[in-house]
Amino acid sequence: MAIDLAGKPIAITGASSGIGAATALACAAAGMPVALAARREDRLRELVNRIEAAGGRAIAVACDVDEPKDSQRLVEETVGAFGSVYSVCANAGYGFESRVLDMTAERIEAIFRTNFYGTMHLVWAAGPRMVEAGAGHILMCSSCLSKLAVPMYAAYSASKAMQDHFGRALRLELAGTGVFCSTVHPVQTRTEFSDRTRAESRGKAVMTGSGGSSQTPETVASAIVRCLRKPRGEVWTSVGTRLSFALATAWPGLADRVIAKEWKRRAEKR
Repeated sequence: MAIDLAGKPIAITGASSGIGAATALACAAAGMPVALAARREDRLRELVNRIEAAGGRAIAVACDVDEPKDSQRLVEETVGAFGSVYSVCANAGYGFESRVLDMTAERIEAIFRTNFYGTMHLVWAAGPRMVEAGAGHILMCSSCLSKLAVPMYAAYSASKAMQDHFGRALRLELAGTGVFCSTVHPVQTRTEFSDRTRAESRGKAVMTGSGGSSQTPETVASAIVRCLRKPRGEVWTSVGTRLSFALATAWPGLADRVIAKEWKRRAEKR
């Protein structure tokens, strides 16, 4: 039986664009009051206006997920505006390309601070409230690359793998509480993410946006809403990618050869 989402509040980080914004619109269309969180407050207010114009309820909360207090404030403002927090979607994150031997500890720490700890700050702020209420849904927007490392993306895929591992452990730990935890694993998506990745890569991007199919953020958002209605552990938007990554885990030598060939092709095309 599907869960009726009407009136169930959700807080979404990284909601000013891309998957976060699309998810906010989709959740609002499903009847969920939405708390939109990101650093670009002007973008959030535009989105609030769109949601309210369509008859939904939304608030904008300026938030930097690197700061634990901001996630705590997001949850508190969600509860203050809507009476509770049923769901959180930890979506804020970024990537960069770099060879492992060229990375610095500071850059690795920075991406982990946003992608992983930014997620956990939200989970720690909202999770206990959900358990106490006996109902809720935690969503962590990870990546298909949480399952497989590729050249130049070691730091990004590691941060996403941490989300995936913690999400799976949390899912099992929450069994029987009425609170679900799901990890979301999008493939390449047409958002501002690629632009920021190229900027963060300081002109050295090879893999980003240089081939392969892509999906719209609305595709991911629709999958997230389906998961909210009928919870499941992992949300994938490409069955082919999921199966190919499973095969890559089973036959790592073959996977290495395929990935190396693709990396060379993209580097030559750049």
